[in-house]
Amino acid sequence: MHSRSASSTNQARRPPLHSSSSSWSVSRRLSYAISNAEQGQNEDAASNTEAQIEEEIDKIKRYEDFTTIDWVQDAAREQLRRKTRSKEKAGFFEREGGVGWRHKLWESYDAGQAWIVVSLIGAAIGLNAAFLNIVTEWLSDVKLGYCTTAFYLNENFCCFGAENGCDEWHRWSPIWPVNYLLYILFSTIFALTSASLVKSFAPYAAGSGISEIKCIIAGFVMKGFLGSWTLLIKSIGLPLAIASGLSVGKEGPSVHYAVCTGNVISRFFDKYRRNAAKTREILSACAAAGVAVAFGSPIGGVLFSLEEMSSYFPLKTMWRSYFCALVATAVLAAMNPFRTGQLVMFQVRYDRSWHFFEIIFFIIIGIFGGVYGAFVIKWNLRAQAFRKKYLTKYAILEATLLATATAIICYPNKFLRIDMTESMEILFLECEGGHDYDGLCDIQNRWSMILSLAVATILRIFLVIISYGCKVPAGIFVPSMAIGASFGRMIGILVQAMHESFPDSKFFAACEPDVPCITPGTYAFLGAGAALSGIMHITVSVVVIMFELTGALTYILPTMIVVGVTKAISDRFGKGGIADRMIWFNGFPFLDNKEEHTFGVPVSQIMTSTVTVLPATGLDLKAVEKVLAENKYQGYPVVEDRASKVLLGYIGRTELRYAIDRARKGQLLHPSAKCLFAPPASTTAMTPTSAAPAVTFDTMAATSGQSSVDFSRFIDPTPLAVHPRLPLETVMELFKKMGPRVILIEYRGKLAGLVTVKDCLKYQFKVEAQENPRDDSSLKESQEKLWEAIKRAAVWVVEKLTQVSGGRLTLGDTGYGITLRTSVDRTSPTSPTSRDDMLDGTEEDDPGVELDNR
Repeated sequence: MHSRSASSTNQARRPPLHSSSSSWSVSRRLSYAISNAEQGQNEDAASNTEAQIEEEIDKIKRYEDFTTIDWVQDAAREQLRRKTRSKEKAGFFEREGGVGWRHKLWESYDAGQAWIVVSLIGAAIGLNAAFLNIVTEWLSDVKLGYCTTAFYLNENFCCFGAENGCDEWHRWSPIWPVNYLLYILFSTIFALTSASLVKSFAPYAAGSGISEIKCIIAGFVMKGFLGSWTLLIKSIGLPLAIASGLSVGKEGPSVHYAVCTGNVISRFFDKYRRNAAKTREILSACAAAGVAVAFGSPIGGVLFSLEEMSSYFPLKTMWRSYFCALVATAVLAAMNPFRTGQLVMFQVRYDRSWHFFEIIFFIIIGIFGGVYGAFVIKWNLRAQAFRKKYLTKYAILEATLLATATAIICYPNKFLRIDMTESMEILFLECEGGHDYDGLCDIQNRWSMILSLAVATILRIFLVIISYGCKVPAGIFVPSMAIGASFGRMIGILVQAMHESFPDSKFFAACEPDVPCITPGTYAFLGAGAALSGIMHITVSVVVIMFELTGALTYILPTMIVVGVTKAISDRFGKGGIADRMIWFNGFPFLDNKEEHTFGVPVSQIMTSTVTVLPATGLDLKAVEKVLAENKYQGYPVVEDRASKVLLGYIGRTELRYAIDRARKGQLLHPSAKCLFAPPASTTAMTPTSAAPAVTFDTMAATSGQSSVDFSRFIDPTPLAVHPRLPLETVMELFKKMGPRVILIEYRGKLAGLVTVKDCLKYQFKVEAQENPRDDSSLKESQEKLWEAIKRAAVWVVEKLTQVSGGRLTLGDTGYGITLRTSVDRTSPTSPTSRDDMLDGTEEDDPGVELDNR
């Protein structure tokens, strides 16, 4: 690829034609007076040269980290490539008089390249998902026991076909306290390993990644977030985090590793490496495939990508998303990781119908889903604020202690002890057919089960609030579904008890005799859907995902009722799910298409009036380079002169830097050489992709006394500009629909200012703060008290450990968690002497751990 581009550039270079600025002016005037035929040939040559320049810019162009992509310019460059390609094809016909088989083969490959990429990505996602499922199940089961037949088998494979265990699967010890301690030990080791890998190798692998991917697909640049190291550490750390028992799920991170897979594979293809718009299509398709393999729901994955992930989703992207999800799901089904034919562990089939009197209880479940989502979002954001303020330095320590505490709390409860996907599988099942888990369906154990499910629901909510956001790969889909399933099963058991207590009541008149009337498993299934909808604020995709999980057409209407009630309750408490709120919390420049605003102000009220501009003439090369060095702006408006501010165009920072470097390469430029930014006068309409018929660097003289250099070919003569009185809401719609990086404000042909997405968001946050004023002083005071209590507890633990060990053992902080030091280590001049150094804030801060710190 590089050699081909280099040869194209060499072919484009020609001997200089003129040696002075006067002869250059004469040649420029003569170029406007040539015949139409010659002009057409020159336009073709200029177009080819322009295409080569654009290609060179694309090779060196890298969007700065934490900036936004200009989709308008990206689309313009793609149009230029297509135009150049069509002209090359036409010229080939004229020269050869036909098309050879090699050319036909290349055209076919170029046209089908998207499907090749999507197929490769889908296959890779399916293989990775199968691997993660197998590893996660084994790590989760190894905390409880081992298989005597083969140590690498989990309990299901070891006891394949057996309902309630087998002789080949052994607990670690017949003594209950020993199993309890080993359970805690395994959980702690898994969390410590996962958090250490994340901090040491790929800080971006922490968390779910859905909110960041939404911003990336919308055009926000986060270098390394979708890189190969992030993919590797996410794939290794995710099974460890799930097996540690933390109240986190793998379905959210599955979207992240799927999109990472798509980004890594697509970079091997030239079409996607240099085109952000086409890469965005691939990333949207990968998000769909990630949800598809997580839930075994290809159609639900496509709808999730459409409803939640993508701000731009044309029909072409939908078709490719569907195909990618199809390939990934097919590969996962071929791998058959559970050896049951199921794509996910908690798939279930219902063969009985529901009754209309149950709608009342369905509504109760829907209300719970909405209240649960609002409650968890509110308190999780507070936990995130506390974590960001106080615990950034102690990411590994925090995750390890959370896993230890979770193991201590969860082991006594039968529904919290096992993996969340396994608990959902149990809660979804019908009681008939011999399916039972520790007396779940026994009438004698009914009230103890209700109490156990209630405790599991409350404790899981608390653990989700404090665990989601810690620095391990962590999602919130499955924890929310597990909470909803336990609550729904509890409601189902209560309804079943009511029916058995009052079988002749008119309320239950629709029930048939001698046939089970109430199926508690369906209530668990509906509760899982309600909680998922409540936490993410999604509707259609949840209904389809739950339908594909059960395959029961009869339960589509109850699912729609539950999700509809959940959506109404959720919107009552606030707009946006937890992914949207995390975007707001992290301050990412993202305008949500689902939000509607009424500000009633013109764009002039929020625009930046003091703008760094480049006059068309008058600046020398030294002054232009000084402008580039003094600021980091991504582009500069070009005006006729600083006094009149008549707008002529816009030039990007990368294009300007490239133009200067190319000019220096082509000839010896003096720092006092004048820079010309004015595009040539022309009566024809110009677009950002059309090449101005100016003299190129290839035709300039390579003399040391060059007096001027023309940058006009790099100017966008038609930047997106609006009137100062245009409503702000309309400008925000332009940003959402067209995706420009900047919009210029022009009044009667003169530059009045400019506005960016960040300007719109700042004003939006300001208005929201004025409409909903909050006093955070009490919250900050509570956070301070909590932090002081944590520090006192840490000092107490250190002192007790020192006393027990007789001073031979103490806790220290290495920046990666906890280390044990002996008395010899403590005498080292490099070791800390304070007993509470673990929390004294002296740990080296890694700026890559928190996205917020960047």
